[in-house]
Order: sequence, then C-alpha cells, then structure tokens
Amino acid sequence: MNQSNRGFGLIELLIALALSLVVVLGVAQIFIAAKNTYVSQNTAAAMQEDARFVLSKMIQEIRMVGMFGCLGAVTDSSSAGDFNASQTTPISWDNANLKLTLVTADVGGSGGVPTWTVVSDCRNNATAYTGVRVPGSGELAFPIRRLIYSFSNNQLLMGVGTGTPAQAVLVNNVSAFNVSFGLASSATDVAASSYSSNPTDPARIRSVRLTLTLTDPNNRVRNQTFNVVAALRNRLP
Repeated sequence: MNQSNRGFGLIELLIALALSLVVVLGVAQIFIAAKNTYVSQNTAAAMQEDARFVLSKMIQEIRMVGMFGCLGAVTDSSSAGDFNASQTTPISWDNANLKLTLVTADVGGSGGVPTWTVVSDCRNNATAYTGVRVPGSGELAFPIRRLIYSFSNNQLLMGVGTGTPAQAVLVNNVSAFNVSFGLASSATDVAASSYSSNPTDPARIRSVRLTLTLTDPNNRVRNQTFNVVAALRNRLP
C-alpha cells in the first residue's frame, strides 16, 4: 500500500507569507490611525481646556471692572496716590505692546494680596489704601487688583500690581491674542453698537471681545481660535 505525504510547496509558502504580511500591515495601519486619532483628540482637548481656563478667568475679571465698592466717590489714600488714575481708566488695551490692563474687584478675596483695598461704610465714606486694609466697625473692605495681561513669545502672561509688575505664564503655544471693545454710540446708551481696539472714550465701553489662537508645536492638529464676549457690569466713568 503506497502512501504519499506532501508538505507545503515553495509557491504555497510564499503565498501564505504574502497574505500574512497583508493582514499584519492592515492591522498595523488600523492601530496607527487609531493612535493618531487618540493623540490628536487629546491635543485638541488640552488646547480647549487651556483656552477655557484663561478666557473664563478673564471674563470673570472683566465683568468686575470698575467695581470699587458701594459708593461712587472714593478718596485716594494710597501710598503712591495712584488709585485715582486707575479708577479713571479701569480698562485699557495697548495694541502696540499687546497688553490688556484691568482694575477689577477681587471676587471672593481669593486672588492673593490686593493692589488696593477700598474701605467704606456704604453710606458716607469710601477710602482706598495700598495693599491689605482691615475694615473698622460698621465698614466693609473691597479688595481691588490691577491686572496686566500681555502676549509675548507665544505666551499669554499675567502680572498683578502697579507699574510694570513681574508676569507669570498662564498658557503657552499662543499664536495670536487680540482685544476689541464694544462701544455704545454715547455715554448714556446701554447697548454696544460698534467695536474698536482703541476706544477714545472709556465711558462708552459696554463689552470686551477676546480672541485667542492656540497652536500645537508638534502640528498634530490645526490652530484653534477661540472668541468670547464679556459684558461690563459696571458703568465706567
């Protein structure tokens, strides 16, 4: 009884290897595509989180611009006599140097040492002092901070204080940062009717538009631009 045993021939082996290679390459392509999608989504989410953090912080502070306590008239007793000037122009944008200056009430008193503190009895007297000031009996203390946001070297920075304070980095990989102001047609109008990056009359400012563009240094996702508009709650002088 004859019995022949055959194995794989060379051609069959080559075909099997080719088919296996095609399958492996297909799985590898799926894995690489899934990994790239995961990385790009994480990168985009991180950029959105950075923008959300910065812009929500700035919106909160812009809304409190011009809030200097419960009385309109405040006596300047600061050590350098610099509160009145900041009270007159509590918000400004230096388009040449890309700097946004805000004089704003410190919401909740959680922003560190204030630039000034306005102490008032909310009836007759309100006085601004430099730094921290403990209110007396029947008085309230309103911490006020002067904030300077600036855009430089692909970074958005912030400093607190008078003059030119030291600045800390808020977010990196910023390719553009712009500010424009919603202006009313007159100081008595409520709604903004036009926008300008250099308003001549601060009393006409009703809102602030912030535009922030973030970039990925590794080019995994395209640049993302974020726009927000914050309304001023306090009428400027």
